[in-house]
Amino acid sequence: MRLEYDEEADAAYIWIREGVARAFGVALDDSRYVDYADDRAPVGIELLNVRRGVDVADLPERAAVERLLGESHLPIFA
Repeated sequence: MRLEYDEEADAAYIWIREGVARAFGVALDDSRYVDYADDRAPVGIELLNVRRGVDVADLPERAAVERLLGESHLPIFA
């Protein structure tokens, strides 16, 4: 799992399963999107407006996402 943050865009992408193609995405709200593979397993998470704080409540791999955000000093709320 890997996180990339674009400070200028205030957006982050978390790769859950690298090397797996995205088949479709689901918007959880205006700032959180989850990409899925054909087998419906999550492959990535796009986060917008990250400096305002990231709601991790219903994200896949929540504990790992919280760890990555914390290591990157990005705010979290649940």
